[in-house]
Amino acid sequence: MAERIKEHPILGVQEKGKLVSFSFDGKKVEGYEGEPIAAALKAAGLMVHRYTAKEHKPRGIFCAIGRCTDCVMVVDGVPNVRTCITPLKAGMDVKTQYGVSDKPF
Repeated sequence: MAERIKEHPILGVQEKGKLVSFSFDGKKVEGYEGEPIAAALKAAGLMVHRYTAKEHKPRGIFCAIGRCTDCVMVVDGVPNVRTCITPLKAGMDVKTQYGVSDKPF
């Protein structure tokens, strides 16, 4: 299992919220409320957040500060959400994204 991110370069030290469930591509995953979605996915060993449109290459956490688009995913039906800085909430529906567009993978 992957290691949980304990300190974020922008958000600082992560206080552990309560353990919550959310879905990732239709599968149940758990993480701590308030931690970045990307951190919860990494801790669960899920590193691919999107695929590039042109060459279908996998992308995941890169800058971890919301500046790039490598971690963007479709969250609760909204595309292009930067999961490295978006706090996790119970019941979120997170989907792999294809390219940087409105289409989930």
